[in-house]
Amino acid sequence: MIKRGKPLHEGKTKILYEGPEPGTIIQFYKDDTTANNDPSLTKIIAGKGILNNRISAHLMSKLEQIGIPTHFIRSLNMREQLVRKIEMLPIEIVIRNIAAGSMSKRLGIKEGTILPRPVVEFYLKDDALGDPIISEDHIMVFGWAEPYELDEMIAQAFRVNDYLNGMFEAIGIRLVDFKLEFGRMYGENDELYIVLADEISPDSCRLWDSKTDEKMDKDRFRLDLGGLMESYQEIAVRLGLIPKEGIIQNGSFNEQLADTLDEIENELADRRKVRSIKPRGIYKGDL
Repeated sequence: MIKRGKPLHEGKTKILYEGPEPGTIIQFYKDDTTANNDPSLTKIIAGKGILNNRISAHLMSKLEQIGIPTHFIRSLNMREQLVRKIEMLPIEIVIRNIAAGSMSKRLGIKEGTILPRPVVEFYLKDDALGDPIISEDHIMVFGWAEPYELDEMIAQAFRVNDYLNGMFEAIGIRLVDFKLEFGRMYGENDELYIVLADEISPDSCRLWDSKTDEKMDKDRFRLDLGGLMESYQEIAVRLGLIPKEGIIQNGSFNEQLADTLDEIENELADRRKVRSIKPRGIYKGDL
């Protein structure tokens, strides 16, 4: 059993610990649920961290198979992942396929409008400022990423969008929009990798049922619709990650059943020989 090192940072939904080897981190998924960067809108929903851990591990490993380098190495247990230690970039990239959320509010576009092509947006990762929307010029002027790094992030984001759209469509789910985060990692000969990091889960994606347009993501919490865990569980069931009976049974969380789930391993990441970079500074953004 791999033991955690000292805690490095606690965000709203995850805790980072020192990993067992240099250049690794243990990422622990909490059950905390938040909305709109408002501390008063926080609730602990039993089992949410387990589902997010499992869904994100699965999606990260699948993306690595199509050539998207990620920080994910393998799942350790139902709440923890072993990941690469990387230098996070303070930028969130959002890809939108269907108008919803802040896009609908800002631009007055009816929710559910299918966009002629995917739209990319950038946000600064800063809770105190409310994660404001920013432009490519802001990123360049303030040095949040180099031009070639941003180009790589955008290219990877569109590849992720293409792959996830197909994956979710196959299980009757519409990928409305989603958020990605990236970081820097160097190889043995100092070659730079732009690496997909953080998580991809119903916390960071808008996912609607293809037949009913029922929301299956964190909007169920944001909009006080209820049934968040049931929706997350349905996504995991459709992806084949948990038994059909689920880990929520009769309204109660079955931790014993959850503990029997197989670990997910990213064989490509485990074979890749990389070393962590020396951070230029510690970024305390939301994790």
